[in-house]
Amino acid sequence: MKRGIHPDYHPVVFQDANTGDRFLTRSTATSERTVEWEDGNTYPLLTVEISSASHPFWTGTQRIMDSAGQVEKFRRRYGTRT
Repeated sequence: MKRGIHPDYHPVVFQDANTGDRFLTRSTATSERTVEWEDGNTYPLLTVEISSASHPFWTGTQRIMDSAGQVEKFRRRYGTRT
């Protein structure tokens, strides 16, 4: 990488706002808030609205859309074309 043109890439802790789960990764994002991690080091803390800990797809609570029911509802409302 060329020096001086890339943003600082450093360890950051992300915290899920819904579940409170935290994970350590690397990012260019930064924050004024910090947290002491399990290894004893202090890292910037970023809060995210949704992560794999609370996302419906990853937790298995995803609703399945009834597309067949939607088609029938449309046909009842607007009829079929002849």
